[in-house]
Amino acid sequence: MPSTKKKVVVTGFGPFSGHRVNASWVSVQELARLGLTNDIDLIISEIPVEYCTVKTIIPSLWKQHNPDLIVHVGVSSIAMELTLEQQAHNDGYDKHDISGSCPPTQCCVEGADTCIKSDIDMQHVCNEVNNMPIKIKTIVSNDAGRYLCDFSYYQSLHIDKRKAAFIHVPPLGCPYTAEEIAEGLRAVILSMLKHMAL
Repeated sequence: MPSTKKKVVVTGFGPFSGHRVNASWVSVQELARLGLTNDIDLIISEIPVEYCTVKTIIPSLWKQHNPDLIVHVGVSSIAMELTLEQQAHNDGYDKHDISGSCPPTQCCVEGADTCIKSDIDMQHVCNEVNNMPIKIKTIVSNDAGRYLCDFSYYQSLHIDKRKAAFIHVPPLGCPYTAEEIAEGLRAVILSMLKHMAL
């Protein structure tokens, strides 16, 4: 009998320049320890900060798991809270990855739209989570940064913009712990699933 559980894939990134320990992956691992709810299967995956690998891994995660929701989590040195990204960009990828490479055309998906917005209303989710009794707060952004975060988000939005999201987290200890970030991620993801079901 097929499972009636919802399936959520959450990814974090591996180390890169200035982030030998990536807060996104540490927080995602903490989220896995915390769990979502009993009726949700949570699958986590670490993604290297490498364009060519992202182009392979993200479509394979969609194909392998057929998730109800996929959430990419990345670290931002300028983030002070959880930053919910509403959209991703297709071009302008001129920053080198950990292998010293960038896309030959500085583009994510050749011939696709310049920008794709998630169907998930991030402001709605943000408002709901900010009214919850948790320590960390959320804001909404429309610029995921034209690096691997933006690049990976665009890949997923191009596959299914109804079921894709991206969250930037602050570095660990600035000012939140991994546990506090994970608690916020859990609240955001559950809010997203609730609004997707409406």
